[in-house]
Amino acid sequence: MKIYDWYDGPYPARVRIALAEKGWLLKTEFIPINLWKGEHKKNEFLAINYSGTLPVLELDDGTLIAECTAITQYLDALDPSGALTGTTPAEKGIIHMMTKRAEIEFLDAVSVYFHHATPGLGPEVELYQNPEWGNRMHDKAIRGMHYFNRVLQTQTYIAGDAFSMADIAVIGGMIFSALVKLAVPAECTALREWYSRMQARPSVQQWKAMVDAERLQRKA
Repeated sequence: MKIYDWYDGPYPARVRIALAEKGWLLKTEFIPINLWKGEHKKNEFLAINYSGTLPVLELDDGTLIAECTAITQYLDALDPSGALTGTTPAEKGIIHMMTKRAEIEFLDAVSVYFHHATPGLGPEVELYQNPEWGNRMHDKAIRGMHYFNRVLQTQTYIAGDAFSMADIAVIGGMIFSALVKLAVPAECTALREWYSRMQARPSVQQWKAMVDAERLQRKA
């Protein structure tokens, strides 16, 4: 498998953590697409993914699968053990629902805030910005944090009793929040405690080690 991504991107982190959960992280070829240089918006990459987003999975036969959820579902289909997308119909539905909420209410809101209310990826990439909309999404992301804090007051993981794709989506939101210095409210103690546990998870540790190694390599 080949993955087109950027080593420390919050969305690519979701697929890298899923790969680590499957034990495939070090067996995957990663092809860097530099977000800061806008390579994901160039015609060469748009021919790979019309949406101009990362990550993208390329199979041996040339099939291309974009979107973190779709890629994770593919990985689960290859190896159903330790399923990240659920095993029963109810689990699959709840995990998909909570993953979508993680994206809409939190992760994507942080992304819009980053691209519209901060310098984002710089003037060569951010050709249009709407600061008012970006700041609205800042507030939405905070509301999302409070929502997931309430969820985690009554259950161990985002979608119930087991680690899943939904947890990985919220982890992505937390990674992005840290990048844009969007602090988790102090009163969101359940969310903070959950994230502390997630950071200690082997797959997340593997992802972080890979990011640190790539960052050092690029500085050398």
